[in-house]
Amino acid sequence: MFKPDYRNIVKSARNIEAERLPLYEHNVSFEKIGEIEGVDMMSLFHGDEKDIHEFFRVYSKFFLEHGYDVVTFEQCICEIYPGGGALENGSMTPAIQDEDDFRAYPWDELEEYYFRKNAKYFRALRDEMPEGMKAIGGVGNGIFECVQDLTGYQNLCYIAADDEELYQALFRKVGEINLRIWKRFMQEFGDVYCVLRFGDDLGYKSNTMLSTEDIRNLILPAYKPIVDLVHSYDKPFLLHSCGKIFSVMDDLIDIVGIDAKHSNEDQIAPFSVWVENYGDRIGNFGGIDVNALCGFDRKELKEYILDVIAKSKNHGGFAIGTGNSIPYYVPTEKYLDMIEIVREYRGDFK
Repeated sequence: MFKPDYRNIVKSARNIEAERLPLYEHNVSFEKIGEIEGVDMMSLFHGDEKDIHEFFRVYSKFFLEHGYDVVTFEQCICEIYPGGGALENGSMTPAIQDEDDFRAYPWDELEEYYFRKNAKYFRALRDEMPEGMKAIGGVGNGIFECVQDLTGYQNLCYIAADDEELYQALFRKVGEINLRIWKRFMQEFGDVYCVLRFGDDLGYKSNTMLSTEDIRNLILPAYKPIVDLVHSYDKPFLLHSCGKIFSVMDDLIDIVGIDAKHSNEDQIAPFSVWVENYGDRIGNFGGIDVNALCGFDRKELKEYILDVIAKSKNHGGFAIGTGNSIPYYVPTEKYLDMIEIVREYRGDFK
């Protein structure tokens, strides 16, 4: 009989092999959970206080009933940016294109915007947390994603070429604001969480999106105070970062001090490469390529999952799930097959 125990995933994040292999997802879309549970999750999430509590009752129950030890939940900083959105919509006019835009931007108001919008969600999550579980997540979006959301990637590259002072100032300012938000978050809601994380996609299929030097000099120095803050609460930090980022992994581990890493894609490198290269220093989360999940039949998927598990055992902390997330377009039966295969391996149904 399955009983959740959030300490399993804490062990994995601290690079200790857990007694029971934890399931982990960076995100399961509200639409997908609503489809499985037969509930209009989006309407509840955007409803009144009673609706929000019902949302988190259903949301937390979903993770409990499907064999997870933790409830994954974050609220992203980019969602509160006035004029933001360029991270996902490269064709829009970005909020910051030059130094005048930078100086005029309401930086000092962002912390209040974030908690005015999101505190009600974190409070309801606390109230509806099932026994034996805690949350994993926190303040979504890392430094690079936040800068891109304000400038757009292409315009950021122009700024790097045309105005080095502004380029550096953007990362410094975003780092300052994000740390301020994280400090208040940990004070008010840190007790709800057992592992903290943000997502910051630093790479694509063949390289990092900025030069290794720029990542080391501009982005990682802004990561470190946030990771140190999380550690001051005696909690581990998990970085989600997509892409081929091997060139900065040693810096992330040895200088920034991340405890665990999530995100993998087989065409970049099989999960076994991440585990073999870094399993002696950090926990590794994920393992199942989303393309494999969507494309394989159940027999093929089972063989794939068991192979991932076999190659990941005895390499430190490990939590299994997709290498990315479960968006709405992942076939529901494939997602549920994945969960069932892992739970059968664990012996949950005996």
